[in-house]
Amino acid sequence: MIFDNPEFTKELNEKLHSGGVVSFVTDTVWGVGCLPDNEKGVENIYALKNRDRSKPLILMSDSVEHLLPYVKNIPPKAHELMEKHFPGALTLIFQKSDKTPDYITSYKNTVGIRVPDNPVFKRLCEVVDGHVLATTSANLSGQDAASNYEEAIKNIGAHADYVFEDYGFLCQGLASTVALALDDDIKVLRQGEVKI
Repeated sequence: MIFDNPEFTKELNEKLHSGGVVSFVTDTVWGVGCLPDNEKGVENIYALKNRDRSKPLILMSDSVEHLLPYVKNIPPKAHELMEKHFPGALTLIFQKSDKTPDYITSYKNTVGIRVPDNPVFKRLCEVVDGHVLATTSANLSGQDAASNYEEAIKNIGAHADYVFEDYGFLCQGLASTVALALDDDIKVLRQGEVKI
């Protein structure tokens, strides 16, 4: 994989720190992402997708440990779900911590987190500074999310700094389940692959 090349990963991080945007495969659909603490990168994602500013981005990583500093007040039931479905096709929405910038969450006091189950995405996060990406699906608003490399190139290839190959680790094409986990009464907002 290209992420095994130290010269490339240095170049990748420099690009991300200057507001760069990358596209990548996950276990569900293709995504686009940037560094969470880089407002220019977030602005670039909203612009390239023509995305409604009231729709927040979510934070994804190769490990839940990297995501925990961005959230607070994780109820016991949510802990159980994380142990069962991370990594996997589940996005949990928690109260955000002070570490999570408002420009990611559309100025809401909550943020969604997820750990995709895909080796290519995992490897990407391992080499990215901070190991966390602010993400959304790889498509223009109103389009279906890209479900393969060719669609990702077609949808946003002209606007992303890198569109990484999937190396044969294909996505399933079904979006993640999204659930609000502010207390032990877990509310499913979007039913996807994971049933809870």
